[in-house]
Amino acid sequence: MSLILVTGATGYVGGRLVPRLLDEGHEVRCLVRTPDKLTNAFWVTKVEVVRGSIDGPLAVAMTGVDAAVYLVHGIGEGDDWVDKESRDAEHFRLAAEEAGVKRIIYLGGMGADDAELSIHLASRHAVGRTLAAGPIPVTELRAAVIIGSGSASFEMLRYLVEVLPIMVGPRWVRTRTQPIAISDVLDYLVKAIIAEEPFAGVLEIGGPDIVSYAEMMTMYAEEVGLKRRHVFTVPFLTPHLSSLWVGLVTPVPGSLARPLVDSLMNEVVVHDQRAVELYGPPKRTLHEAIGLALGVISRNEVPTWFTSADLQPFRKYQTDPEWSGGTELRDVRVRIANASVEDVFSAITSLGGEKGWHRGEWLWRLRGFSDLFWGGPGLRRGRRHPHELHEGDFIDLWRVEAIDDLQLIRLHAEMVLPGQAWLEWTVEAGELGTTVTQLALFKPRGLLGRAYWYSVAPFHFLVFPGLLKGIVRDAESI
Repeated sequence: MSLILVTGATGYVGGRLVPRLLDEGHEVRCLVRTPDKLTNAFWVTKVEVVRGSIDGPLAVAMTGVDAAVYLVHGIGEGDDWVDKESRDAEHFRLAAEEAGVKRIIYLGGMGADDAELSIHLASRHAVGRTLAAGPIPVTELRAAVIIGSGSASFEMLRYLVEVLPIMVGPRWVRTRTQPIAISDVLDYLVKAIIAEEPFAGVLEIGGPDIVSYAEMMTMYAEEVGLKRRHVFTVPFLTPHLSSLWVGLVTPVPGSLARPLVDSLMNEVVVHDQRAVELYGPPKRTLHEAIGLALGVISRNEVPTWFTSADLQPFRKYQTDPEWSGGTELRDVRVRIANASVEDVFSAITSLGGEKGWHRGEWLWRLRGFSDLFWGGPGLRRGRRHPHELHEGDFIDLWRVEAIDDLQLIRLHAEMVLPGQAWLEWTVEAGELGTTVTQLALFKPRGLLGRAYWYSVAPFHFLVFPGLLKGIVRDAESI
C-alpha cells in the first residue's frame, strides 16, 4: 500500500481515478480548491482531503506521498493561463522534490513535439517538460480525444451529431485523431502509478481506431441509430468562428471550445508504441467506447462531468456570507403548498433539463440562446440526473451552490451577466401547509448591471410567478 496524491480530484478524470486507486488498495490524498464539491462523492470518506490549490503551499499535501498525479489544467483561466500552467507545474515539482515524492504521473495532450501545435497542446507539452526538469521520474501520458460520458470531447461530438444532420464544417473535421475510451485512460494511469519501476518519459496512448472527426460523427450516428450525418468542409471557418459555432450548438462554452477547437487542427495519432509494450493494448474500440458512454448517460450514472472541474467558465462563486454589502436587486415570491416538505423539495430538485421551468419556456430558450452566443453554457447541457441534485451539479444555466436537504436550495447563475445572480428556494412546514419562498437575487456590476436588471424585470413578471406556481402544482400532484 502506498500514499498517492491526486490533484484535480473534483475534475472529470480525477473523480474517476480516485475510486480505481482505492480499489487497488492504496491510500489516497486529494488536493482540491473546493472540498465541498466532493461532499457527495461516494468515496470521499475513504480518502484524505486537503484544501488548497496547485499554486499555494503544498507541504501538507506532499508529506509522505509516494506518487503524485498531476491532473490540473488551467485552460481558459485568464489571459495568462499558458504562463500560469508552467509556473504551477514548476511550483508543484519543487514541492514534490522537497517532500521526497518518488514519482509523478501526468496526463497531457498528444501531438508531435516538432509540429506547429495549438496553444492548448503546446502548453500541455510545456507542463510535461517542466515537471520532468527535476530528479523525480515523470511518466507523461499523452492522450488525444477522450471518449466517455460527460467528457468535453464526447459532449461536443454528441451534440453536434444529434443537433445537426447536415453540417458545414471547418477543415479540422478531416484531421486524423486516435480517440481513447476513458476506461482505457484510467487503466494506463493506474498501471503507471503502481508499476514496480517508474517509467521516466513520454508515453502516447490511443485506442485502436484512427479516424477523422467527421468519421467519429458518423460512428456516433450509427451507434445511436441516427441517419448518416453529412459534413461539408469550407476554408473560411476560422477557429474563432468554429468555437462560437460549437458554443451555440453544444454545452461547451465558447471560451473553452476555442482551445479545444485549435487542438483539433493538429493530427494526434500514436507513433510510439511503448505504452502498449509496457502496459498492454487498449481494451475498447471507438464503437465500444461510444456505446459505454451512452449507456452510462441513459442510466443517469455519469460519475463526473467536464464541468465538474474548477475551470474558469465553471468556477464556483460567492456564497451566502459574502452577499452582505453592495447593491442587491431582489424578486421575492411566497406560496403555500398543500403538500409535504419532502414533496415540495422533490419538485424543486426536478427543475430544468427536460422538465423545464414551468412558465415562459420560450423566454428561457431565448435567454439560453443569447448566453450561448456570448460564450456561456446556455440550456444545452441540461442536468446530470433528472431528479437528484447535489452541491456542484449544473442545471442548464445554473450551478447548485448550496443544498440543505428539505430546507434550502440555492443556484448560482453561470450565464454571461453584468453581475452575479442567484435563484433560491427555502421550504418550511407550517400549520396551513408548506411555505415556499422563492428569491431571485442580482448583484449588478456597474451601470450596465443595473440597466440589465431593469430591462429584464418585465419578463420576471412572466417567468417567476409561473415558476413558483409550477413547483407548488408539481408538489401537490405527487
